[in-house]
Amino acid sequence: MLKMIRRRILQIIPMLFVLSVISFLLVKLAPGDPIRLYVTPNMLPEDIERVRTSLGLNDPIYIQYFKWLLELLQGNFGYSIRTSQPVLEEMLVRIPPTIGLMGASMILTLLIAIPMGLLSAKHENSWIDRTINFFSYIGISIPSFWFGILLIVFFAIELQWLPTMGMRTIGTDTFGDLVKHSILPIIALTFQSSAIYYRYIRSNTISELKEEYVGFQKALGFSQSEIIRKHVLKNVLLPVITLLGMSLPTLISGAFIIEKIFSWPGMGSYGIDAIFGLDYPVIMAITLVSGLLLIIGNLFADVIYQLVDPRIRKWGN
Repeated sequence: MLKMIRRRILQIIPMLFVLSVISFLLVKLAPGDPIRLYVTPNMLPEDIERVRTSLGLNDPIYIQYFKWLLELLQGNFGYSIRTSQPVLEEMLVRIPPTIGLMGASMILTLLIAIPMGLLSAKHENSWIDRTINFFSYIGISIPSFWFGILLIVFFAIELQWLPTMGMRTIGTDTFGDLVKHSILPIIALTFQSSAIYYRYIRSNTISELKEEYVGFQKALGFSQSEIIRKHVLKNVLLPVITLLGMSLPTLISGAFIIEKIFSWPGMGSYGIDAIFGLDYPVIMAITLVSGLLLIIGNLFADVIYQLVDPRIRKWGN
Protein backbone atom coordinates (compact mmCIF):
# COMPACT_ATOMS: atom_id res chain seq x y z
CA MET A 1 0.00 0.00 0.00
CA LEU A 2 2.86 2.38 0.76
CA LYS A 3 4.17 1.79 -2.75
CA MET A 4 0.78 2.79 -4.15
CA ILE A 5 0.67 5.93 -2.02
CA ARG A 6 4.16 7.00 -3.14
CA ARG A 7 3.22 6.39 -6.76
CA ARG A 8 0.03 8.41 -6.46
CA ILE A 9 1.79 11.29 -4.69
CA LEU A 10 4.33 11.48 -7.52
CA GLN A 11 1.43 11.59 -9.98
CA ILE A 12 -0.04 14.58 -8.17
CA ILE A 13 2.83 16.87 -9.30
CA PRO A 14 2.08 16.81 -13.07
CA MET A 15 -1.64 16.84 -12.32
CA LEU A 16 -1.24 20.00 -10.25
CA PHE A 17 0.73 21.61 -13.07
CA VAL A 18 -2.05 20.85 -15.56
CA LEU A 19 -4.63 22.05 -13.05
CA SER A 20 -2.79 25.34 -12.57
CA VAL A 21 -2.66 25.88 -16.34
CA ILE A 22 -6.39 25.20 -16.66
CA SER A 23 -7.22 27.49 -13.71
CA PHE A 24 -5.14 30.28 -15.21
CA LEU A 25 -6.51 29.92 -18.75
CA LEU A 26 -10.13 29.70 -17.63
CA VAL A 27 -9.82 33.13 -16.07
CA LYS A 28 -7.72 34.67 -18.83
CA LEU A 29 -10.05 33.44 -21.58
CA ALA A 30 -13.19 34.53 -19.73
CA PRO A 31 -15.03 37.57 -21.14
CA GLY A 32 -14.31 40.89 -19.51
CA ASP A 33 -11.25 42.96 -18.79
CA PRO A 34 -9.99 43.10 -15.18
CA ILE A 35 -8.53 46.54 -15.79
CA ARG A 36 -12.06 47.94 -15.83
CA LEU A 37 -12.26 47.35 -12.09
CA TYR A 38 -9.48 49.91 -11.60
CA VAL A 39 -10.72 52.50 -14.08
CA THR A 40 -12.44 55.66 -12.85
CA PRO A 41 -14.27 58.18 -15.07
CA ASN A 42 -11.50 60.77 -14.58
CA MET A 43 -8.62 58.53 -15.61
CA LEU A 44 -6.71 59.39 -18.77
CA PRO A 45 -5.79 56.70 -21.33
CA GLU A 46 -2.14 56.88 -20.32
CA ASP A 47 -3.14 56.35 -16.67
CA ILE A 48 -5.13 53.28 -17.65
CA GLU A 49 -2.18 51.96 -19.62
CA ARG A 50 0.12 52.56 -16.67
CA VAL A 51 -2.20 50.54 -14.40
CA ARG A 52 -2.30 47.75 -16.98
CA THR A 53 1.48 47.66 -17.10
CA SER A 54 1.80 47.65 -13.32
CA LEU A 55 -0.52 44.64 -13.14
CA GLY A 56 1.54 42.81 -15.74
CA LEU A 57 -1.39 42.55 -18.15
CA ASN A 58 0.73 43.74 -21.09
CA ASP A 59 3.10 40.77 -20.70
CA PRO A 60 2.64 37.72 -22.93
CA ILE A 61 0.23 35.25 -21.39
CA TYR A 62 2.92 32.65 -20.69
CA ILE A 63 4.97 35.27 -18.80
CA GLN A 64 1.88 36.15 -16.77
CA TYR A 65 1.34 32.47 -15.99
CA PHE A 66 4.89 31.79 -14.81
CA LYS A 67 4.88 34.94 -12.66
CA TRP A 68 1.64 33.77 -11.06
CA LEU A 69 2.98 30.23 -10.63
CA LEU A 70 6.16 31.51 -9.00
CA GLU A 71 4.16 33.52 -6.50
CA LEU A 72 1.90 30.52 -5.92
CA LEU A 73 4.84 28.27 -5.06
CA GLN A 74 5.82 30.80 -2.41
CA GLY A 75 2.36 30.61 -0.84
CA ASN A 76 1.19 33.89 -2.33
CA PHE A 77 -2.26 33.58 -3.94
CA GLY A 78 -2.32 37.27 -4.78
CA TYR A 79 -4.58 40.05 -3.59
CA SER A 80 -8.34 40.24 -3.92
CA ILE A 81 -9.42 42.85 -6.45
CA ARG A 82 -12.55 43.64 -4.45
CA THR A 83 -11.06 43.95 -0.96
CA SER A 84 -7.34 44.50 -1.68
CA GLN A 85 -6.61 41.88 1.00
CA PRO A 86 -4.38 38.78 0.59
CA VAL A 87 -6.47 35.96 -0.87
CA LEU A 88 -4.87 33.32 1.36
CA GLU A 89 -5.71 35.25 4.54
CA GLU A 90 -9.33 35.69 3.48
CA MET A 91 -9.61 32.01 2.57
CA LEU A 92 -8.18 30.88 5.92
CA VAL A 93 -10.85 32.93 7.71
CA ARG A 94 -13.67 31.44 5.64
CA ILE A 95 -12.56 27.80 5.56
CA PRO A 96 -13.55 26.87 9.18
CA PRO A 97 -17.23 27.93 8.76
CA THR A 98 -17.47 25.91 5.55
CA ILE A 99 -15.78 22.84 7.08
CA GLY A 100 -18.18 23.00 10.03
CA LEU A 101 -21.25 23.33 7.82
CA MET A 102 -20.27 20.76 5.18
CA GLY A 103 -18.79 18.34 7.72
CA ALA A 104 -21.97 18.32 9.81
CA SER A 105 -24.06 17.83 6.68
CA MET A 106 -21.86 14.96 5.48
CA ILE A 107 -22.01 13.16 8.84
CA LEU A 108 -25.78 13.60 9.03
CA THR A 109 -26.12 12.36 5.44
CA LEU A 110 -24.32 9.11 6.27
CA LEU A 111 -26.30 8.62 9.49
CA ILE A 112 -29.53 8.90 7.50
CA ALA A 113 -28.63 7.27 4.17
CA ILE A 114 -26.85 4.13 5.38
CA PRO A 115 -29.57 2.74 7.71
CA MET A 116 -32.35 3.86 5.33
CA GLY A 117 -30.65 2.21 2.36
CA LEU A 118 -30.10 -1.04 4.24
CA LEU A 119 -33.64 -1.05 5.61
CA SER A 120 -35.18 -0.36 2.20
CA ALA A 121 -33.14 -3.08 0.50
CA LYS A 122 -33.97 -5.59 3.23
CA HIS A 123 -37.70 -4.95 2.66
CA GLU A 124 -37.50 -4.55 -1.11
CA ASN A 125 -40.86 -3.74 -2.78
CA SER A 126 -42.62 -3.48 0.58
CA TRP A 127 -44.50 -0.42 1.82
CA ILE A 128 -41.35 0.60 3.75
CA ASP A 129 -39.29 0.50 0.56
CA ARG A 130 -41.89 2.43 -1.44
CA THR A 131 -42.26 5.09 1.25
CA ILE A 132 -38.52 5.73 1.57
CA ASN A 133 -38.16 5.70 -2.22
CA PHE A 134 -40.89 8.32 -2.50
CA PHE A 135 -39.04 10.73 -0.22
CA SER A 136 -35.72 9.99 -1.92
CA TYR A 137 -37.19 10.90 -5.32
CA ILE A 138 -38.39 14.18 -3.84
CA GLY A 139 -34.94 14.85 -2.38
CA ILE A 140 -33.22 14.21 -5.70
CA SER A 141 -35.74 16.21 -7.74
CA ILE A 142 -36.02 19.38 -5.66
CA PRO A 143 -33.17 21.88 -6.23
CA SER A 144 -31.37 22.46 -2.95
CA PHE A 145 -31.49 26.26 -3.31
CA TRP A 146 -35.27 26.19 -3.77
CA PHE A 147 -35.66 23.88 -0.80
CA GLY A 148 -33.48 26.26 1.22
CA ILE A 149 -35.76 29.17 0.34
CA LEU A 150 -38.79 27.12 1.44
CA LEU A 151 -37.09 26.42 4.77
CA ILE A 152 -36.43 30.13 5.29
CA VAL A 153 -40.03 31.10 4.45
CA PHE A 154 -41.60 28.43 6.66
CA PHE A 155 -39.31 28.09 9.69
CA ALA A 156 -37.70 31.54 9.82
CA ILE A 157 -40.35 33.94 8.50
CA GLU A 158 -43.70 32.26 9.19
CA LEU A 159 -42.94 30.35 12.40
CA GLN A 160 -39.95 32.49 13.45
CA TRP A 161 -38.31 29.49 15.10
CA LEU A 162 -34.89 29.93 13.53
CA PRO A 163 -32.77 32.83 12.18
CA THR A 164 -32.91 33.55 8.47
CA MET A 165 -29.25 34.21 7.71
CA GLY A 166 -25.71 34.57 8.96
CA MET A 167 -23.65 32.38 11.27
CA ARG A 168 -24.14 34.29 14.54
CA THR A 169 -26.45 36.86 16.03
CA ILE A 170 -24.72 40.24 16.43
CA GLY A 171 -23.48 40.56 19.99
CA THR A 172 -23.99 36.84 20.75
CA ASP A 173 -21.06 34.43 20.72
CA THR A 174 -22.45 31.15 22.07
CA PHE A 175 -22.43 27.62 20.70
CA GLY A 176 -26.22 27.43 20.95
CA ASP A 177 -26.61 30.49 18.74
CA LEU A 178 -24.22 28.96 16.20
CA VAL A 179 -26.26 25.74 16.16
CA LYS A 180 -29.51 27.66 15.62
CA HIS A 181 -28.04 29.47 12.61
CA SER A 182 -26.66 26.26 11.10
CA ILE A 183 -29.81 24.12 11.33
CA LEU A 184 -31.53 25.36 8.16
CA PRO A 185 -28.49 25.28 5.83
CA ILE A 186 -27.53 21.82 7.13
CA ILE A 187 -31.06 20.53 6.46
CA ALA A 188 -31.02 22.06 2.97
CA LEU A 189 -27.71 20.37 2.17
CA THR A 190 -28.54 17.04 3.80
CA PHE A 191 -31.97 16.55 2.25
CA GLN A 192 -30.64 16.15 -1.29
CA SER A 193 -27.31 14.50 -0.50
CA SER A 194 -28.86 11.86 1.75
CA ALA A 195 -31.30 10.96 -1.05
CA ILE A 196 -28.39 10.48 -3.47
CA TYR A 197 -26.37 8.36 -1.04
CA TYR A 198 -29.47 6.37 -0.15
CA ARG A 199 -30.03 5.37 -3.80
CA TYR A 200 -26.45 4.10 -4.08
CA ILE A 201 -26.63 2.14 -0.83
CA ARG A 202 -30.03 0.62 -1.60
CA SER A 203 -29.13 -0.55 -5.10
CA ASN A 204 -25.80 -2.01 -3.97
CA THR A 205 -27.38 -3.76 -1.02
CA ILE A 206 -30.00 -5.37 -3.26
CA SER A 207 -27.23 -6.56 -5.60
CA GLU A 208 -25.18 -7.97 -2.72
CA LEU A 209 -28.16 -9.82 -1.26
CA LYS A 210 -28.38 -11.78 -4.52
CA GLU A 211 -24.78 -13.00 -4.30
CA GLU A 212 -23.95 -16.64 -3.57
CA TYR A 213 -22.18 -15.95 -0.27
CA VAL A 214 -25.45 -14.56 1.14
CA GLY A 215 -27.25 -17.79 0.29
CA PHE A 216 -24.42 -19.76 1.90
CA GLN A 217 -24.68 -17.69 5.08
CA LYS A 218 -28.44 -18.27 5.19
CA ALA A 219 -27.84 -22.01 4.83
CA LEU A 220 -25.59 -21.83 7.89
CA GLY A 221 -28.49 -20.42 9.87
CA PHE A 222 -27.61 -16.72 10.00
CA SER A 223 -30.49 -14.25 9.85
CA GLN A 224 -30.71 -11.68 7.09
CA SER A 225 -30.02 -8.87 9.57
CA GLU A 226 -26.82 -10.57 10.75
CA ILE A 227 -25.67 -11.15 7.17
CA ILE A 228 -26.27 -7.52 6.25
CA ARG A 229 -24.49 -6.22 9.34
CA LYS A 230 -21.47 -8.57 9.25
CA HIS A 231 -20.88 -9.17 5.54
CA VAL A 232 -23.02 -7.11 3.15
CA LEU A 233 -22.42 -3.72 4.75
CA LYS A 234 -18.68 -3.78 4.11
CA ASN A 235 -19.15 -4.42 0.40
CA VAL A 236 -21.95 -1.87 0.15
CA LEU A 237 -19.81 0.90 1.62
CA LEU A 238 -17.11 0.62 -1.07
CA PRO A 239 -18.91 2.88 -3.59
CA VAL A 240 -19.82 5.23 -0.73
CA ILE A 241 -16.09 5.68 -0.08
CA THR A 242 -15.70 6.86 -3.67
CA LEU A 243 -18.54 9.36 -3.20
CA LEU A 244 -16.92 10.66 -0.02
CA GLY A 245 -13.61 11.09 -1.81
CA MET A 246 -15.31 13.01 -4.60
CA SER A 247 -17.10 15.15 -1.99
CA LEU A 248 -13.90 16.22 -0.23
CA PRO A 249 -13.56 19.49 -2.23
CA THR A 250 -16.94 20.62 -0.90
CA LEU A 251 -15.49 20.63 2.62
CA ILE A 252 -13.46 23.64 1.50
CA SER A 253 -15.29 25.15 -1.45
CA GLY A 254 -18.68 24.59 0.16
CA ALA A 255 -22.10 24.60 -1.45
CA PHE A 256 -21.98 27.92 -3.28
CA ILE A 257 -25.70 28.61 -3.65
CA ILE A 258 -26.74 27.38 -0.19
CA GLU A 259 -24.09 29.45 1.56
CA LYS A 260 -25.15 32.51 -0.42
CA ILE A 261 -28.86 32.00 0.32
CA PHE A 262 -28.24 31.70 4.06
CA SER A 263 -25.47 34.35 4.07
CA TRP A 264 -23.11 31.81 5.58
CA PRO A 265 -19.63 33.43 5.70
CA GLY A 266 -17.80 30.49 4.12
CA MET A 267 -15.91 29.68 0.96
CA GLY A 268 -19.08 29.18 -1.07
CA SER A 269 -20.39 32.71 -0.63
CA TYR A 270 -16.81 33.97 -1.00
CA GLY A 271 -16.61 32.25 -4.38
CA ILE A 272 -19.98 33.61 -5.54
CA ASP A 273 -18.93 37.16 -4.64
CA ALA A 274 -15.65 36.65 -6.51
CA ILE A 275 -17.43 35.41 -9.65
CA PHE A 276 -19.87 38.31 -9.79
CA GLY A 277 -17.12 40.77 -8.88
CA LEU A 278 -14.68 39.38 -11.50
CA ASP A 279 -12.20 38.84 -8.68
CA TYR A 280 -9.78 36.74 -10.73
CA PRO A 281 -7.17 35.95 -8.04
CA VAL A 282 -9.87 34.55 -5.78
CA ILE A 283 -11.48 32.53 -8.59
CA MET A 284 -8.13 31.00 -9.55
CA ALA A 285 -7.28 30.18 -5.93
CA ILE A 286 -10.63 28.47 -5.26
CA THR A 287 -10.42 26.51 -8.52
CA LEU A 288 -6.90 25.35 -7.75
CA VAL A 289 -7.63 24.38 -4.14
CA SER A 290 -10.81 22.53 -5.14
CA GLY A 291 -8.94 20.59 -7.80
CA LEU A 292 -6.18 19.70 -5.35
CA LEU A 293 -8.72 18.43 -2.84
CA LEU A 294 -10.39 16.33 -5.52
CA ILE A 295 -7.04 14.67 -6.26
CA ILE A 296 -6.44 14.13 -2.54
CA GLY A 297 -9.97 12.78 -2.19
CA ASN A 298 -9.34 10.17 -4.87
CA LEU A 299 -6.12 9.14 -3.11
CA PHE A 300 -7.99 8.96 0.19
CA ALA A 301 -10.66 6.75 -1.41
CA ASP A 302 -8.01 4.40 -2.85
CA VAL A 303 -6.29 4.05 0.53
CA ILE A 304 -9.57 3.31 2.32
CA TYR A 305 -10.47 0.80 -0.41
CA GLN A 306 -7.29 -1.14 0.30
CA LEU A 307 -7.86 -1.05 4.05
CA VAL A 308 -11.41 -2.34 3.66
CA ASP A 309 -10.93 -4.91 0.89
CA PRO A 310 -7.88 -7.23 1.11
CA ARG A 311 -8.29 -8.21 -2.57
CA ILE A 312 -7.68 -4.62 -3.67
CA ARG A 313 -4.76 -4.32 -1.24
CA LYS A 314 -3.10 -7.41 -2.76
CA TRP A 315 -3.63 -6.10 -6.29
CA GLY A 316 -2.38 -2.61 -5.38
CA ASN A 317 0.88 -3.97 -3.99
